[in-house]
Amino acid sequence: MTPSIAVALPFRPNDRPSAPTHGVRSRTVNEEQSHGEEDSARVLIVTPTYEEAPNIAELLRRIRGAVPGADILVVDDASPDGTGAIAREVASELSCIDVLQRDGKDGLGSAYRAGFGYGIARGYDVLIQIDADLSHDAEVIPKLCALISGGADVAIGSRYITGGSIPHWPWYRRVLSRYGNFYACFVLGLPIHDTTSGFRAYRASALESAHYETTRAKGYGFQIETAYRASLAGTSVVEYPICFLDRIRGYSKMTWKIAAEELLLVTWWGIRDRLLTRIRKPDAANRQKQVERRSMISQAARLFRRHTVRP
Repeated sequence: MTPSIAVALPFRPNDRPSAPTHGVRSRTVNEEQSHGEEDSARVLIVTPTYEEAPNIAELLRRIRGAVPGADILVVDDASPDGTGAIAREVASELSCIDVLQRDGKDGLGSAYRAGFGYGIARGYDVLIQIDADLSHDAEVIPKLCALISGGADVAIGSRYITGGSIPHWPWYRRVLSRYGNFYACFVLGLPIHDTTSGFRAYRASALESAHYETTRAKGYGFQIETAYRASLAGTSVVEYPICFLDRIRGYSKMTWKIAAEELLLVTWWGIRDRLLTRIRKPDAANRQKQVERRSMISQAARLFRRHTVRP
């Protein structure tokens, strides 16, 4: 049985969504229906790192084995455990790997902004983001690329559609992740099942349309912010089922501070773009009615004067 892929397509005028979805809607198709022909697009795989020395060499070798023709960029935030040095050593062995060494730890969102800017400035057509902790299966990368080749602007590796799974998470972590995704989708009106997934492929033009460089989130909220901006820009979004494996080496960079940032940012975006817009709409409508009313009064006055002036 083939896995299903949730696909978001642009609205047609006659579509009537039950909730605001900022120009996209979701449906499910079979994998065979979504694959397009491979093209000669230049692909850059971006992986941010901070203290990933136990994982980075294996990750780079896995990626190179899965997509031999892609280039790789490691964005390292001056890891004190020597992650950057290990990446450079592997790069000399495998080739087509660059290391962007930053001055200090500045957050996941900042690292991706730097990585995407590096790729777009150098003319890459597709940019892929992947975690460095081996939680994402590099063998899925060609499938995400094929979805972009088939016409999607964004392809998200999703844990929360049919075929996706998180086999090793405890129940409380599943609940927190599910609730975070539900809250983001509800508040922002997003038809995406996994807004916090860090395994994605972007068409470069989609990132530019979303103005990725002006995003604000420093942590994992960057995933939600870019998905939200992409939907506002009217891009097509595809979700492909993945098995998300918990890290076995190193430590998670998720903190309560980062989680709070996500919650606050999502809440603010929802208030700014949905609630305030609804409040302002009646004012705009009233102003239009006032303009129309004044125009009708002026026309009536002109007609009255025309018929009452004596010859």
